[in-house]
Amino acid sequence: MVSEYIETFLLVFELLFEAVGTAIIIYGGLKATFQLFLREVLKRSYNLEKVRKGLTKKVLFGLEFYIVVAILGTLRDPSSQELLLLGGVVLIRTVLGYFLSKEIKEYKLGE
Repeated sequence: MVSEYIETFLLVFELLFEAVGTAIIIYGGLKATFQLFLREVLKRSYNLEKVRKGLTKKVLFGLEFYIVVAILGTLRDPSSQELLLLGGVVLIRTVLGYFLSKEIKEYKLGE
């Protein structure tokens, strides 16, 4: 009985964090698209590196929530498939984080 409540509790937060991570990534994408639109169509001055850097930060932040989702899913159902999913998400996040932070550092050097 108690384990059903815990499983439901974990599932609710899993869905919540997945929605938050998705919303952050979508927001970052829409914001970058809007800034590019202003730059290209309306000839407003937006620094493309700043737009790209902002999008990169939002994607990385959104991926942090996906790691939480994978951890909660593994706690809820500690199967080997869930452990592989968690490992995959963490690996993807780590690799992306490494290369994106390296890219951000290159932007700072170019400024």
